[in-house]
Parts: sequence; structure tokens; C-alpha cells
Amino acid sequence: MPLPDNGAPWPPPTLGHLYREMRVDDAWYSGDRRRLADVHQDHQHRRDGRRRLWARHRHPQPGRHDTRLHIPLPADIATTSADLLFSEPPTFTVTDPAVQARLDEITEAGGIANTLLEAAEVAAALGGVYLRVTWDASLAARPLLTAVHADCAIPEFRWGQLAAVTFWRELSAAGSTVWRHLERHEVGRILHGLYQGTTDSLGTRTPLTEHPETAPLADSLSAEGDTIETGLDQLTAAYVPNIRPNRRHRGSPFGRSDYQSAHDLFDALDETWSSWLRDIRLARARLIVPDGYLRDHGPGRGASFDDDREIWQALSIPPGDNNASGITLSQFAIRVAEHQQTADAIMRQAVQLAGYSAQSFGLGDSTAATATEVTARERRSMTTRDKKSRYWAPALADMLHVMLRLDRALYTPALTPERPVIVYGDSVSEDPQTVAQTLSLLQQAQAVSTDTKVRLLHPDWDDDTVRAEVDRILAETGQAVPDPMQAGALD
Repeated sequence: MPLPDNGAPWPPPTLGHLYREMRVDDAWYSGDRRRLADVHQDHQHRRDGRRRLWARHRHPQPGRHDTRLHIPLPADIATTSADLLFSEPPTFTVTDPAVQARLDEITEAGGIANTLLEAAEVAAALGGVYLRVTWDASLAARPLLTAVHADCAIPEFRWGQLAAVTFWRELSAAGSTVWRHLERHEVGRILHGLYQGTTDSLGTRTPLTEHPETAPLADSLSAEGDTIETGLDQLTAAYVPNIRPNRRHRGSPFGRSDYQSAHDLFDALDETWSSWLRDIRLARARLIVPDGYLRDHGPGRGASFDDDREIWQALSIPPGDNNASGITLSQFAIRVAEHQQTADAIMRQAVQLAGYSAQSFGLGDSTAATATEVTARERRSMTTRDKKSRYWAPALADMLHVMLRLDRALYTPALTPERPVIVYGDSVSEDPQTVAQTLSLLQQAQAVSTDTKVRLLHPDWDDDTVRAEVDRILAETGQAVPDPMQAGALD
């Protein structure tokens, strides 16, 4: 299919409902107060009938400060999701050593581990993310993997599989004029288009050379004027859903956000903390004094009370007055326990709805624990991580395979591409002190060999590295003697 026609409404109305939902999720993810207020003007009430905190006094009265407080729990949820998946980078392996060396070079030099962290965080917030393979010989002699946010893509699915996708970005905006760059990925080719339109219309398509950000692409286009042929029978883009199913759109191929159905809880949490801070403001100690204690600064200059003065002149107060000094201390109580318990309960419910354990957010037992105990406490988080990883693995393996195939076509002709196998890192690392104590006890019981101790301490090492380390340890300890169990040792 070609790029959109001139004057097409943008974004396409068929995806308007998804874009509106992502706009709300994006506001909570960003934590921007103005954006939160804007997105809740059309939905001002929560399910409990109360008016949303962020739908109130959008424009405070003159001289009045906006005292609402936002707690960035949504951003914390998205970050935690990404950390569980990619805090320890996954390993990508192929059978051919030469291909493995080139794959390691591409992934390490390209910072793919950081790209995956970014992509996973955005996917948790918006319900999904796109991985895109591109290249720029003037920038790097290797293919590049980038992440495209879900609210900047128009996908086309067939039987639940991504068949094509159009990425778009706003290049610049001046008044009502908006310049957009559209990049359509199809099997075997990538199409580029530059449009000059308005905020809600794509406008007129113009040559890529009309804007400085798209002008360099013009030299790479085919004779048709808008296409770059990849020569591959694969898409150079993939969609990664955050998790499925999408409860609001059953049967949809789109993933669901970790925030789905949690907006009311986020709003209630902000309301609780705003109320807590209001208690703190109101509880500031204040002195109420009679006019006679005020020092007159002269006509038109007002009067003030010096709270550091030690000696005061007596006032003419009837003898029977209980408050002989005339000074009243006003200080309200702060409902710390009530607010803390309410906030914790709301946070627990929100993170549980998102699929995580309270311990992942510091809401559980803070005592020291082994990796096994941590895993048991965070079982719900680990289950969610495993489910999400199954959505990431096929798309990521496909894009790495595409990168190797493009690398052969553009930079390394002798390469024989393979589809990598992906192994995720352990998101819960054993405490080094706990490992040392375990090895010490095993050593005292004479129940473990040097080889086994090295493997327990370094589970990621291969056999050759382990054997070399064992030989060094035995040589340093004076135990490097022939093993009688080895063949030929007794000859």
C-alpha cells in the first residue's frame, strides 16, 4: 500500500480511541501536572463518584497556589517492569563463531541493552512498543536498532501478526502549520514521505528535500522517488505488546498498559498525599495575639509582632480572664498514620493490578533475604516478568536476524546470518556474602570440589574459563597434583 493521500485526517480516525487512551497513560507516565489536568477535563469523575483531583481548579484563583501533589507511582511501575526484564542484559547466541563475534560487536557497540531498557519502560506505560532496524553508513558501519513509541505508529495486522507499519513524527510546527515525516515499513522496502499540514490534517505531500531533517534521505531513494529497497523477505520492524489480552479491546492485537483500570487509584493516591501535605501546612504553629502586642510602624506601614522579644508590657485585661497573656497558640494535629496507611493500601492495590508484588516497590518486609527468599516474596512480579519476556523473545530475535541479514548486504558480505537464541538474565542476583557463606560451609563439610565452587560463584563462565580458574587456584594453594581418576594419571 502507498503512503496516505493528501489531506488525510491525522492520526487516522480508526485508531482514535487507542490514541486517546495512550494520551491518558502518557500523562500519568510523564507526571506532568498540566498534562494530567488537560486529559481529565472530559472525564472529571472517578468510579466512586468523586471528582478527580486533577480535574479540579485547573486554573487556580489569582494569588492562590496549586497545592495538588503528584506521586510518580506510574513512572515507578514502568521502570520496575523494564528493570525486571532487562536490568541484566540478555544474551544472544548463534552456532557460528564468526557470526557470534559480529553479533556481539553489533549489540555492544550499538548499546542494544540500553535500547531494550527504554523500549520496555515505554511499552509498560503505553501498552506496547515497536523495534525498528535502520542504518546510516555515515554514522556507523553496522545496522542500528531503535525503539519507536506506540503513539507514533499506525500498524496493520493480519491474523494478529504485524504486516506493515507507518511510523510518523512531527518535525516542526509554526502556528497552524505542522511538518510530518512518515516512514512506512513493508516486506522488502521502506517508504518515506514528507507532509505539510495542520494539527489534525496530514496536508500536502512535498519532496523530502523541502525539510532539512529529511533531505539526506533523498539520495537513498529508488527511481520511484519514495522507496528504499531492503532486499529482504522480512519486515524491518516488529511490534512488542506489553502484555495481552487488552481487556478494553478483546481480540485486539494491541497490548495493554500496566495502567489499565488503575487511573482512579493513581488519582486517589495523589489526593491522599495532597491531603497529607495540607495537614502539614495547617499544622504549622501560629500565634494569635491581641492588637496591643503589635508594633505600629506608622501611618500606612502596618504593624508586626516580634516573636523574639523577651519582655512585654502588661495589657489591661480583667483579672478573671483565663487567658491572662492574651496570646493563643494554634497548632493542629497531623494525621500521619491515617494518611500513611491509606497511601500504602492504594499503592499495594495499584501495583497488584499491574501484576507486581508489593515487595518490588519497597512495601513489604525490608529484612535481609537470600535470592530464593526474594524470589518467593516477589513471585507475582516474577510471573509477570516471565509472561512479558515471552512476548519480547520472538520480536527481538526477528530484529536481530534482520540486522545480521542487512549487515551481510551492506557491510559484511562473508557473513552467514542466523536467527539468535535469546536467554534472559537472572533478575534476582544472589547476595555475594550469602554465596561466600554457602561455599565456606560446603568446604568445611568437604562436600564440594574446587571446580563446583568456581561454577557456583561464576555460573556464566564456560568450561574453559572454569578449568583455567581451577588450575590457578590449585597452583596457588599447592594442590596442583594429577587427578588419579583421569585416564593415564597412574601410568
